[in-house]
Amino acid sequence: MPTAAWVFGRLDRIIAFGFGSGLLRPGPGTWGTAMAWLLWELLFAGLPDAWVAIGLLLAFGLGCWVCQRCGQALGAPDHGGMVWDEIVAFWLVLWLIPPDIWVQLLAFVIFRAFDIFKPQPIAYFDRRYKNGFGVMLDDLLAAIYSLLVMALIVRFGGWV
Repeated sequence: MPTAAWVFGRLDRIIAFGFGSGLLRPGPGTWGTAMAWLLWELLFAGLPDAWVAIGLLLAFGLGCWVCQRCGQALGAPDHGGMVWDEIVAFWLVLWLIPPDIWVQLLAFVIFRAFDIFKPQPIAYFDRRYKNGFGVMLDDLLAAIYSLLVMALIVRFGGWV
C-alpha cells in the first residue's frame, strides 16, 4: 500500500489517487466516487454542457496518463487506490442525470455496483487492457451501464 507521503510527493500521484481519497479504507473506489460527487459540485455543476464535455474529455485523457504512470510505479496496473477512473466516470453520470440529490444518490449506488461487480463486457475489458486507458475504460463502461439503468428509472419511475 502506498503511503500518503508517496502519493502526495508528485502531482500525477495526487490526481490518480483522487487527492488522497484513494488512500481511505475500506473501499477506496467508493471514497473516490464520493470525492467525484464533491468535486462535481465544486467544479462542474451549473457549467454549460460544452464546458463539461471538454472538461470530461480532458480529465479522461489526463486519467489515462496518470493511471499509466502510477500503475507502472506501483507494479500494479489497476491499483485499488487509483480512483481517478471512478471520479471521471461518475462525473459523466452526474452530468447526464437530473440534478436531484436522491437521483444522484441512487446513481452513486448503481455506479458502485457496476464498478464492483463488473458485468460483461466490463470484466472483459478490465482483464484485457492493463494500462492507463484500460483503467479508465472499465469505469467508463460502468458509467454507461449506470446511465442506462438511471434512464429507465427516471423514465418509468416518474423522476424528472
